[in-house]
Amino acid sequence: MGSLEMKTGPIFSLVLAALMAAGSSVAADKPNILYIMSDDHTAHAIGAYGGRLAALNPTPMLDKLAKEGMLFENAFCTNSICSPSRACVITGQYAHTNGSYDLGGEIGKDQQFLPMEMKKAGYQTAMIGKWHLKKEPAGFDFYSVLPGQGKYHNPEFRVQGEKGWPKDLIKFDGYHSSDAITEIALKWLEEDRKKDQPFFLMHHYKAPHDYFEHAKRYDDYLADVDIPEPENMWLENQPKFGSIATRGYDDELVPHVGTSIGERNPRRSYAGDLPSRFPKDFPKDYDPEKLTDEEVKRISYNAYLKNYLRCVKGIDDNLAKLFAYLEESGEMDNTIIIYTGDQGFMLGEHDYQDKRWMYEESMRMPFIVRYPKSIKAGTRTDAIIENVDYAPTMLAFAGIETPDYMQGKSFKTICETGEEPAAWKKEAYYRYWMHMAHHDNPGHVGIRTKEHKLIYYYGCNYEGGYRTPPAWELYDMKNDPTEINNVYDDPAYADVVPELKQRLADLRTRIGDTGEDYPKAEEVIQEFWDYDGADKAKAIEISTDYKTRREKELRDKVKWIPYGKRPEPMPKK
Repeated sequence: MGSLEMKTGPIFSLVLAALMAAGSSVAADKPNILYIMSDDHTAHAIGAYGGRLAALNPTPMLDKLAKEGMLFENAFCTNSICSPSRACVITGQYAHTNGSYDLGGEIGKDQQFLPMEMKKAGYQTAMIGKWHLKKEPAGFDFYSVLPGQGKYHNPEFRVQGEKGWPKDLIKFDGYHSSDAITEIALKWLEEDRKKDQPFFLMHHYKAPHDYFEHAKRYDDYLADVDIPEPENMWLENQPKFGSIATRGYDDELVPHVGTSIGERNPRRSYAGDLPSRFPKDFPKDYDPEKLTDEEVKRISYNAYLKNYLRCVKGIDDNLAKLFAYLEESGEMDNTIIIYTGDQGFMLGEHDYQDKRWMYEESMRMPFIVRYPKSIKAGTRTDAIIENVDYAPTMLAFAGIETPDYMQGKSFKTICETGEEPAAWKKEAYYRYWMHMAHHDNPGHVGIRTKEHKLIYYYGCNYEGGYRTPPAWELYDMKNDPTEINNVYDDPAYADVVPELKQRLADLRTRIGDTGEDYPKAEEVIQEFWDYDGADKAKAIEISTDYKTRREKELRDKVKWIPYGKRPEPMPKK
């Protein structure tokens, strides 16, 4: 008995200590993971993506990151709006699964899967910057997050403390939010974290979210530059763009669908919003009543882009500080660095502002990853990835298998080989739920392949109400990358339409967006799915009715929140 005690006593303790030491060593050998996400930073505002703004050199640090790592050309969000996109990243699940459909989305501690899994693997976790998911980010070891959208200047941050969430606050007087977020992260990296553990840091900037309140030091940046315009900014030059869903039967909804750069949308436009916010970017004698619509739109566009890019410049400069620390601490090459946005953003394309659309500039996300130990420098891929895939991929780099409850898939192999596996996904899914809210975007669902994009504007809210005309749009992404020619009714694509509709239906079934949560909206989706002659006739009636209703709303000057309070989803069967 005494001999047995000897074997299970001190010897066991020594073995356990050795195992713990080995575990600590394994954890220490894991790469750090730095996930950087900016709000509304679209891919075509990064030089490395080679868009029209690249010549302005807005992002030298990000361009360097791309040269030293891999750039994804076909990274897509599944819902181009802040809270749902962030929830997809944290959970690895689509909106209908994690329950974050719109800006009311929240992710509680028990759903914060990504940091939870990282902690299990020995990572010290931190969330710094814009969180925007309402509930406390309690799944992280450390957090310092902006309340809601947060403020650009003199920002406050919610932190762990004695009062409890959300009452403990720290304030950065005299700071711009981008500078404050970087300072908090550097302090955590330098002073607060445990150096014997690898770190997982989610570093989220508020910028360049509208209204683009940049740091004062960038006031003169691009001041004397005419910003290149997108080819598809002028609607009169793209008569085949859109559909009855976005333009009306006879263009009667053009003023009412999608907020605008110029004065097209009487409810909200940058021509109306920006002059008082950025007067120095408008002529001293600016008077829109004395200018043509074209002149107003061009002036507003330049003010919009300059202030957007000033915010981008602030991010890029702050990244230089962050990367300098990693270099000086010797951790740069042992840190997987990911840069992305929470979605894309419309920079004047189709005369649209904001995001929410399934159009390319809004749906496409930047995604750049650097890790010289296994990712070849200067590589690019056109493999389709979605933001639900980000969590599984980061977990894979940490040596963690994708949990069964995550719907996304790891693309670590693509990062390391540059090769797309034969069984890799061939399409991206998209669904925007916030019908006609804030920026006048109809509810829609669709599918994006490498060759085509099929968008179905079903045009109703969660309860199947506040109808706008339903319609389908199809774009040939190889021959029409700026999406100016809707070929849904083109006989040349007669075989493509049913094929993509079936793929969309199959994909919806596969990921579980079956309509059980909001059956009244699903009824509308199914009603117009075939889109035969009777469906088109009814769409015309809905378009006429909506024009009448919308004009009355504008006349009455009612605060417009048409979709109302989102009802609770139906229990899953």
